[in-house]
Amino acid sequence: MRIHLNIGSNQGDRRAVISRAVALIADAFPEADIAVSSAVESEPWGYDSPNPFINVGVYIINPTAIAPLDVLAATQRVERAIAADSPHRNPDGSYRDRIIDIDIIDIDRTPYSHPSLILPHPRARLRSFVLDPMRQLDPTHPLLNFSAVNTYN
Repeated sequence: MRIHLNIGSNQGDRRAVISRAVALIADAFPEADIAVSSAVESEPWGYDSPNPFINVGVYIINPTAIAPLDVLAATQRVERAIAADSPHRNPDGSYRDRIIDIDIIDIDRTPYSHPSLILPHPRARLRSFVLDPMRQLDPTHPLLNFSAVNTYN
């Protein structure tokens, strides 16, 4: 099973927060091989803020299958462990600065749709801070191919 995550932070000691998140993800997937991209700094996406993000891609190769919603639950536990009182969005649903944000970008190159999770991540192809780290970790992934907008080959 192959899982692509993107971890970002634009509050506090961003690099330390991301390192802690990676360590907690490794704990959540103890049998997995985990690779982490180099960090990418970017402006906030979808809202204005003077606080730039640092993002890394995380590529998890797990020997056993895990249901997508179980992967989501694991990433949400990591987010709560780091910043339980820091919501990801404003009350109106708009984006805001955040200590930690973990997005599931893809699981096994298989489309998935649930009210809580859509894969591949519907905005991944619009975000260089997602695609550049993914390119480092998995350069043949279909999301990196412009012709693969909504399909997997």
